[in-house]
Amino acid sequence: MASSFSSSSSTQTKKIYLTAADGELFEVEEPVAMEMETVKSFFDVGNEDTTKDMILPMLNVSAEHMSAILDFYRKHLEFRKRIPTPPAEEVKPFNDAFLENKSNEQLKELIMAANFLNTKELLDVLIDATAKRIKNKSVEYVRAFFGIENDFTPEEEAKIRAENEWAFDGVDQD
Repeated sequence: MASSFSSSSSTQTKKIYLTAADGELFEVEEPVAMEMETVKSFFDVGNEDTTKDMILPMLNVSAEHMSAILDFYRKHLEFRKRIPTPPAEEVKPFNDAFLENKSNEQLKELIMAANFLNTKELLDVLIDATAKRIKNKSVEYVRAFFGIENDFTPEEEAKIRAENEWAFDGVDQD
C-alpha cells in the first residue's frame, strides 16, 4: 500500500513497526503510532523488554484498515499541530471524505479495528457515522446492518409494534 510508508518529514522521527493481520509491515511515525493506545501500552513504563525496533503484531487489523487508520491519524495530527487549531468546519470535510466511500461492512470492520487499537478519536468519528446511517431506519434495516437475527415470533412482534406504534412513525424507507 502506498500510504504505508511516509518520508514526508524533513526531520528524522522515530519509527515503530507494525504488522497487520495479513502480514503487511507498516513503518509508522512514533507520534502517529502513539495515537493507538494498544500500541502505546507496549511502551509504557515498566515494560523494559520493549524496544522501538520491535515489530508489533496487530493481529486483529487488516492491512487495508491499518492503512486507513494511519492516514486518518496523520491528517489529524497535522490539524492539531496548527496554531490556532483549525475549526471543526475544516476537520469535518476530511472526516466526511474519509468515510465517503465506505460500505456499511467496511465501516463496521473499521470500528472493530479502531476498538482493538483503542483509538478514541477515530472511534468517535466512526460511531457517529454509524449512528447517522441507522437514524430513522426501520427495525429490519438496523437488524440487517448489525446482523441481528429476529428472535420474536410474528405475533410477539405485532404486539410490540401495536404497543409502541409511535416509535415507527416517520421511519425512512430502507
